[in-house]
Amino acid sequence: MSEEENYKRVYTGPETNVQYLQELFEKEGIHSRVRNDFDSGLRAGFGGGLPGQVLLFVWENQYQKAVKIARETFPKDFENE
Repeated sequence: MSEEENYKRVYTGPETNVQYLQELFEKEGIHSRVRNDFDSGLRAGFGGGLPGQVLLFVWENQYQKAVKIARETFPKDFENE
């Protein structure tokens, strides 16, 4: 089983929002991980992802608690779900 399978995406948005959520998650003991496809693509010499949009992942067993925090913090970002 790869390490990616242990994580679940909880939020995609501006880097500043993701950093704020990471702080909130840390206070609640939630482990998180960030992936920036655009930045990674630039470093590798090709495009990918959207500028300014990063993905925030948490351990699968912490997903429900994390998504609740994210929805309460940035409710407008979850309106279309």
